Amino acid sequence: MSTSQLVVQHLPYLRRYARALTGSQVAGDAYVAATLETLVNEPDTLGRSTNLKADLFRVFTRIWNSLSVNGRSEQVQHDLPAEVRLGQITPLPRQAFLLSCLEGFSEEDAAIILGVDVSEVRDLVDEAGRELAADMATEILIIEDEPLIAMDLEALVEGLGHNVIGVARTRSEAIKIAGGGKRPGLILADIQLADGSSGLDAVNDLLKTFEVPVIFITAYPERFLTGERPEPAFLIAKPFQPANVSAVISQALFFQQTARRREAKSA
Repeated sequence: MSTSQLVVQHLPYLRRYARALTGSQVAGDAYVAATLETLVNEPDTLGRSTNLKADLFRVFTRIWNSLSVNGRSEQVQHDLPAEVRLGQITPLPRQAFLLSCLEGFSEEDAAIILGVDVSEVRDLVDEAGRELAADMATEILIIEDEPLIAMDLEALVEGLGHNVIGVARTRSEAIKIAGGGKRPGLILADIQLADGSSGLDAVNDLLKTFEVPVIFITAYPERFLTGERPEPAFLIAKPFQPANVSAVISQALFFQQTARRREAKSA
């Protein structure tokens, strides 16, 4: 298999990482596109280690940290509420946190990607955990038709300090719970629900009346990471690891809080 074919295999996961890092499909995909342009113009940037995926993420990190693309990201990110700006967020700890907890890289590979040593990766992950956990407790609606998965998610988010306002198995149940007087501050939604309805449709119904970050859970994340249509910024693959869920929840709430602070300052 050629190098380009191997790169294509890893693209859905690079898109997932980029979107989690930026909080936006548009901004994340812009960074991925810039990474691919670099690989076309500088093919020798790959192949510096035996791990092609780590190499690909290392090139992406170089692009992410470049001044020219950071300026470009400010242009593509205006679609976000309150125009969240990347420059206001501590970037390196969050990169280490997502590489380790979301993408599952080893400490050694994360160190190669970020250009630091392993001990610094550990310190950065710890720092990100403290930064992302501060003042983020919220109400969470879970839309999931598998009882065991729903129970696992409920226990996990409550362990993170959040409160679950309800678990919905269908689209209609989700609308009923969210309309019961206590709106969620975050939604965790499966794609396929018990009655054949779609978690995507349920979320779209809810977002017509209020704005809230949404994390979709699916066994087929690559189907929603093609870059061909408007897609979720936050995705968790089934079967999921608790650390992955924790990382993505923290990211989603972090971007929401940043947006609210900007709104408060501009009011």
